Amino acid sequence: MQKYFFIIFLSFILMVPAFSAGGDGNSEKSSGSNLGVKKLDNYEFAVRKINKAKKLEKKGKTVKAAKYYQKALDYLLKANAEKPANPDILNYLGFSNRKLGNYDDAEIYYLLGLEINPMHIGINEYLGELYVETNRIVKAEERLNVIKNCNCEEYVELKEIIDGANRSSY
Repeated sequence: MQKYFFIIFLSFILMVPAFSAGGDGNSEKSSGSNLGVKKLDNYEFAVRKINKAKKLEKKGKTVKAAKYYQKALDYLLKANAEKPANPDILNYLGFSNRKLGNYDDAEIYYLLGLEINPMHIGINEYLGELYVETNRIVKAEERLNVIKNCNCEEYVELKEIIDGANRSSY
């Protein structure tokens, strides 16, 4: 009898963090804040979804990746409502929209982010990639020029994409 009581008690203790005060019942977002584990905010949760989508894309699972990009987009919209004018959130809003084929929306978010931080390396790289995807190589080269002194992988990646586009246009 004591054994069953212990099992029920232990099960109850393990369930409590997911239903703690202020929790939304979403077990993916609730990390047991009562146990000293940080609860993810919408932005952090979106970044996890994006990283999962990127891995799926590399494996050629584009339909499944698109579902993760859409989930990320939903969380990013919430994050943007909570913390407007955050260039990192705007960057990933642009990125997720671009990956979903929403090029006009992606460009708007990227440009909004650049209004706040014109030297944002990620936004400049991803906007450059968008310009390549939409056959605006000159604009992509402008983005590359902005980050030319960053000594970073984003510069190298964007340069390779632009060079590849230039080679394929011949």
